[in-house]
Amino acid sequence: MSSTTRLLSASLRAIEKASATSTRTTSVLRKCSRSIATTPVRPAKWYRGTTLTTSSSARAVRSLASTSRQTPPLSRSMFIQTESTPNDDSLKFIPGVSVMEDGTAEFLDTRSALVSPLAVRLMGIEGVKAVFYGPDFVTVSKDSENTWSVVKPEIYSILMEHFSSGQPLFRSEEDRAAAGPQDTRILDTDSETVAMIKELLDTRVRPAIMEDGGDIEYRGFTDDGVVQVKLKGSCRGCDSSTVTLKTGIERMLMHYIPEVKAVEQVLDQEETIAMDEFQKLEARLNQNLASKDSS
Repeated sequence: MSSTTRLLSASLRAIEKASATSTRTTSVLRKCSRSIATTPVRPAKWYRGTTLTTSSSARAVRSLASTSRQTPPLSRSMFIQTESTPNDDSLKFIPGVSVMEDGTAEFLDTRSALVSPLAVRLMGIEGVKAVFYGPDFVTVSKDSENTWSVVKPEIYSILMEHFSSGQPLFRSEEDRAAAGPQDTRILDTDSETVAMIKELLDTRVRPAIMEDGGDIEYRGFTDDGVVQVKLKGSCRGCDSSTVTLKTGIERMLMHYIPEVKAVEQVLDQEETIAMDEFQKLEARLNQNLASKDSS
């Protein structure tokens, strides 16, 4: 047999083996495809988040999901807005949640703020001299030596932490009840004129002043027809407070109640002393300037 003939025979045998192997492979693939086609597909389940799980880890995921539902998050995102007030040293912070559901409260020093954990922390910021709670806002007043660019970030942080954690505003319900205004509550001993004054202050004046981050407190009605009030919050120490009293509150009360002849603001003893000291200082400065000009 020639070499060419042997070569052809070997090539034919190799082709036959390759064909047999291909036939077996095709048969195996067909069996696998039939097995896959007949295997039931278990639907995947979605749990909290975006994790697709199968039955092998479903119990573990269900356990984690149940734990996360039972344990509330410690904090949530908040967006606190600020509004300017007629007083440049007072800002109105609006956390988007209820602050004082009913009434208002004001804290002028750390001692008075002890009944409210939030007020204590705000009063601890350098430069903060007063904190006022409104129905849905907190007014913070600072001294003139500190700028808002330094004070505001700390106020934001404290307000965010407090309202996100759900902590109570006051240490007890008794403290909260005592902090709200009791001045406009109509008593059985009030005359008809006094009752009308309180009603107007509570329903007409107070909501308008709260828009500017402040409040008004009724202090009395004299025999001479003078209504005594006290401005609080951002209205305390505001340059436009006199205009507010005379052109706004006084005019309205005199229009509805003929017995009212004037409206005056009264100051606490501490405020009176501070005002006197300020006037003495201003007088000394003016005297020094006058002596320098004369020389």
